[in-house]
Amino acid sequence: MTHTTPADHGLPDRGWTTKKLVQWLRGRFDVCRGTVRAALRRGGLSWKRCKKLLGKADPVRRVEFLRRFAELYAAMCRGEVILVYIDESHFHRDLDLGYTWGPVGKRVWRVSDCPGLSERINWYGAYDFTAGQCLIWAKGNCNTDHTAEFLERVADWVDATKRRVVIIWDGAPWHRANRLKEGAARRGMELLPLPSYSPDLNPIEGLWKWMREEVTQHVCHATLADLFGACQAFVETLNTNPEAVVTRLWPRFELDPEVEKLRFPA
Repeated sequence: MTHTTPADHGLPDRGWTTKKLVQWLRGRFDVCRGTVRAALRRGGLSWKRCKKLLGKADPVRRVEFLRRFAELYAAMCRGEVILVYIDESHFHRDLDLGYTWGPVGKRVWRVSDCPGLSERINWYGAYDFTAGQCLIWAKGNCNTDHTAEFLERVADWVDATKRRVVIIWDGAPWHRANRLKEGAARRGMELLPLPSYSPDLNPIEGLWKWMREEVTQHVCHATLADLFGACQAFVETLNTNPEAVVTRLWPRFELDPEVEKLRFPA
């Protein structure tokens, strides 16, 4: 069954569910859903959410990046370098869905006032892995001008005059501008691009997930100002506990070879 789809057996869609397995089996056996579920569990299977694997990522470049990162991490531990991850994300005023506790047999509702898609904040974020601190900043759209301004803020934030600073970020178009490279060099910062299609190698992605859990999950903020204040308050509170920040936003040092093989389907 792992090599066929429901469509191959005259059933709709491509994903196997318990209902579809029962439909397929009833042409051969007298079974119910409970029997099928029990058989699946005995076979070592469980119902789980799929994760997207970005197949365009280059495994060779990912390995090379982690080799370079290991060298930088060793230098960081010797007090020679400050490692800062940078990323951008937008937060909508509307609520994000997620799990919560509720009465058995009753649906849990959260009210949304249906804000428009434009009601969002575009955040720049920096994660100082060396100090376990985070910085967020918003100023309209994410572009070259605003990125240059954010880099200036980051240089002051980490005090780039004290130690070598390495900025790790993805290959967004506005990150590749020559003026950013020149500006970073002028402030004593090096720019290290992540391999393409490798958000899993940027731990600041975990900051956005963390913020959504605490700020927008189940909450539709009344105004953008309310959302802005809640995001800022979250990060300010976060920075009082560097150990918790580093623990939750710990970067990857190794790749799962079995997962990496999936990027080259036979």
